[in-house]
Order: sequence, then structure tokens, then C-alpha cells
Amino acid sequence: MNRRPIMRNILVGGAISIFIIAIMFVTFSLAQKNIQFRLLAWDASSPEKVDINFEVRKPADLAVTCVLRAQDKNRIDVGYAEVDVPSGSDYNQLTYQLRTLAPAYTAEVLTCVSRGDPTRVPGPQFPAGVAPPIQPWSE
Repeated sequence: MNRRPIMRNILVGGAISIFIIAIMFVTFSLAQKNIQFRLLAWDASSPEKVDINFEVRKPADLAVTCVLRAQDKNRIDVGYAEVDVPSGSDYNQLTYQLRTLAPAYTAEVLTCVSRGDPTRVPGPQFPAGVAPPIQPWSE
């Protein structure tokens, strides 16, 4: 039995499969609405809140939801909010006052997704029995 045709067929089949998967990935990526977000600054000068300044670049006709989170020194959530960014502008710079349960050690923008796409939004990760604080912070 000649093994060369079998190995060649396996290699050709594998190469074709990888090529098809790559084409599908590129097609899917190009079909997605391009949403870019970046944390610009955060200030945790108060133990009750953290001011988060971030920017969002998106198509002007698209409304998005951004997820903000603050954590303590042990990487436990102390603040969490879903912030709506309305349609109408392709560039938005926002400052959000995130209420916290304890002083924040770090703050981040987890993601920004098309509004109404909850499958891609990570939920809060507070310890069992701890409810996220009501948002936004106000005096």
C-alpha cells in the first residue's frame, strides 16, 4: 500500500480547510460594525466613586453600550455600570462617575458593543451576597 497519496490528500484537505476558515473569519470580521473604545483616564480620589474618562469611536448611526468596572486591590469588583452611548456622532468622549462600594484600585472599560447585543457584555463579578451599587454616583 502506498502511503504517499494518503498523506498528500490529508495535507491538501487540511490546507483547504484552513483556507476556508480564514476566508470565513475575514468575511465575518469585515461584516461587523467597527466599534473602538479606549480608557483615557480615571480618578479614584474618593472612596465612594471613581471618575472614568473614556472615548468611543463608532459609526454615527450606531448606539452602543459600554461596560465599566472598578476593582479593589484584591481584584474584586467594587463598581460596575453599563453606559449607553447614543447614536448621532462617530466620536464620543465621556466621563462617568462610577459609584463604588469601597476605594477603587483600578478602573477599566471592559467592552463597548452594539446596543441590544447582551451576549457580548460581561456581567458584574461581585462576591456572593453583595449587590452592585446603584449607578451613577451623585452627591
